[in-house]
Amino acid sequence: MNLALRISVGTLRGLREGVPNLVQLLRKHRVTATFLFALGRDLTGRALKRPGFLGNPRGVSAVRRYGIKALLYGTFWPGPDLGRRGADVMHGVRDAGHETGVQCWDRFRWEDGVARANAHWTELQMRRACERYTDIFKMPPAIHGASDWQMNIHALRLTQRLGFDYCSDGRGKHPHLPVCNAEPIRCPQLPTTLPTIDELFSARGITADQLSAQLLQCTTTDAPAGHVFTLYAELEGLRFAHVFEQLIVGWKAQGWDLGPVRRVYAALEPMALPRCSISLKGLVPGRSRELMVQGSEFLKNIEAVAA
Repeated sequence: MNLALRISVGTLRGLREGVPNLVQLLRKHRVTATFLFALGRDLTGRALKRPGFLGNPRGVSAVRRYGIKALLYGTFWPGPDLGRRGADVMHGVRDAGHETGVQCWDRFRWEDGVARANAHWTELQMRRACERYTDIFKMPPAIHGASDWQMNIHALRLTQRLGFDYCSDGRGKHPHLPVCNAEPIRCPQLPTTLPTIDELFSARGITADQLSAQLLQCTTTDAPAGHVFTLYAELEGLRFAHVFEQLIVGWKAQGWDLGPVRRVYAALEPMALPRCSISLKGLVPGRSRELMVQGSEFLKNIEAVAA
């Protein structure tokens, strides 16, 4: 039973403070994970224009999550270059035995712009991220995991053209080959299958002490294709590190084999995966923004119509 750890790293604070904490914690429990990096500039402060960004959804406020300093990046201060400022940390992640991949070039531009973006803008953003990754690691990225599960049809097409082995760009129940508006995509998707800590905090009204118990309840039954859990360097790497450690211990006690997303992928036959429709405007409890969500199996839909 594989349970993959998908770690999102989108800010300088997460990279320089949260990632080393996570690497140390994972080493303590002899676990590896997948780290997905934003590689351009940290422009966290530009998200201040988002409605409710400075709100306080049960304690996970922007100030607590990112810090005051980060909220000035891209507004009063220039945004620091993550790929240049954090290459040493990224090398340390790889050298510790973890899988690394691409999240985006500019996290906040991607999250706020990709839904309406054209093919040229989308390709420029993805290619810049891949080129910076290659410059840092001296090899092209093999996995893409979209920031905040934001994608468009152009990005899905590029997952094929840019040569990723597989992607983890959306939310869903099991690995699949996506079909978007009747267009099949050949690059496998391994979606996030479990709720995140911030979603539980905001949607279900539980306390910090109850978070690990709630998530462990979600993994009490078997999942033949495994699970993918997304965590954040800015949350589980800092304020909620103790919750993440409780999850590691609890999941091991339940019999889950914790590791990178590639471990789930390695157990699959990619071209034998079911083709599933996807929605680029799906909803997930605890998230105010629309995102990419897996739908039903495409062939089953066809059979139902035929019947």
